[in-house]
Amino acid sequence: MSLAVIGMIAGMALAFAGYFGGFGAFLLVAALGAVGFVVGRLLEGDLDVGDFFRARNERRR
Repeated sequence: MSLAVIGMIAGMALAFAGYFGGFGAFLLVAALGAVGFVVGRLLEGDLDVGDFFRARNERRR
């Protein structure tokens, strides 16, 4: 599945949540989607947990 299709599905889910559940449901779906995205990237190995806790002045390798 292409990234455009995945983005479209995510946008449709947010639209349904906003329409039927109101703004609070929209924010909940958006926040859980962001958490799911980060967890997915961690599991794929594209992201490292240390990236979140590294000091800003520390250089990347």
